[in-house]
Amino acid sequence: MTSIRIINADETRARISDLCEVLSDCINGGASLGFMLPFEPKDALGYWHEIADAVAKGNIILAVAEVNGQVVGSVQVGLATKPNQPHRGDLMKLLVHRSARGLGLSRKLMEAVEAEAARRGRTLLVLDTATGSEAENIYPRFGWERVGVIPDYAMWPEGGFCGTTLFYKRVA
Repeated sequence: MTSIRIINADETRARISDLCEVLSDCINGGASLGFMLPFEPKDALGYWHEIADAVAKGNIILAVAEVNGQVVGSVQVGLATKPNQPHRGDLMKLLVHRSARGLGLSRKLMEAVEAEAARRGRTLLVLDTATGSEAENIYPRFGWERVGVIPDYAMWPEGGFCGTTLFYKRVA
C-alpha cells in the first residue's frame, strides 16, 4: 500500500531515520544532491533536522511517499521569503529509494507538492538538476519547461564536475 502526504515538522522528526536512508540510497546511487561519497544514513541527520526546523517555520513544504508505512521517497518546495517573491518556490530533492522505483511515486510526489505550493499562493516553481542525470529526463514528462544549462555547476557524489539544467513550471 502506498500513500503520499505533506508532513509537518513533528512528523519529519519522527521519520528522520527513514528520510536518512532514502537520501543515502539516492546519493549512493549516483544522484547529485549536494553531498559527496562516502555517505551513510547517519551523515544525513543534521540535514534532516535542518529541514524539520524549516518545515516548522513554514519555509519548506515536505511531501513523503510511504510504502507499507515506511518512507521511501520525498520532495520539498522551499518557499521564497523575499518581499518581491511571494509567488515563487524552489523545488528541491525529489528522492525515491531505488527499491521503490517504478511505482509512479515521483509523479505522485510532484503532484502533491505542486498542489500544496499552489494552495499556499505559489504560482511559479523552479528547480535545477544535474545535467545528464536520470532526473533531467523526468521533469519534462511532469510538465516542467527546460530553461538552459549552467556548465560545471556542481560535482557528482564520486567527484568530477557536472552541469545543472534549470526548469520552471507554473502551478496556478
